[in-house]
Amino acid sequence: MNKVFLSGNLTRDPEVRYTQTGKAFTRMGIAVRRPYSKDKDAVDFFNLIAWEKTAEFCGRYFMKGSRVLVEGRLQTSSYENKDGVKVNAVDIMIDNIEFADSKRVNTDGGNYSEQPSGGYSEQPSDSYSRRQPAPPKKNSFDDFDGGEPVDPDDTPF
Repeated sequence: MNKVFLSGNLTRDPEVRYTQTGKAFTRMGIAVRRPYSKDKDAVDFFNLIAWEKTAEFCGRYFMKGSRVLVEGRLQTSSYENKDGVKVNAVDIMIDNIEFADSKRVNTDGGNYSEQPSGGYSEQPSDSYSRRQPAPPKKNSFDDFDGGEPVDPDDTPF
């Protein structure tokens, strides 16, 4: 079984691009903390790739610093860099991605009034898979004052 679950912060803004056949995709990075010693943490960085509706969802609602929960699978690839050296890479292909923040903060420091539904996930259908929106969460943030705004550029990852 090839299954990965990660919780962390995005290291860059997702930028949606399109293949020559019109399929949307985006590449992102995620920083994930792990215990290093009794009183220190280390940070691991992973590459994420999303396709189609999930990619468009990520490009629309996520930004650098967004805390996310990711479910996906590992995929290896290899290529030759500009110096002719063979490079092996491991990417995480996103099957499901959700917000892990309690409330999104815009770049001006104010709170967004609307929060999108939980995320997008891949759900099998017959012999192929298609992505559908996850059901909306029934949380209400009306009583939450938003706390102190956090600038994503101030986060260490």
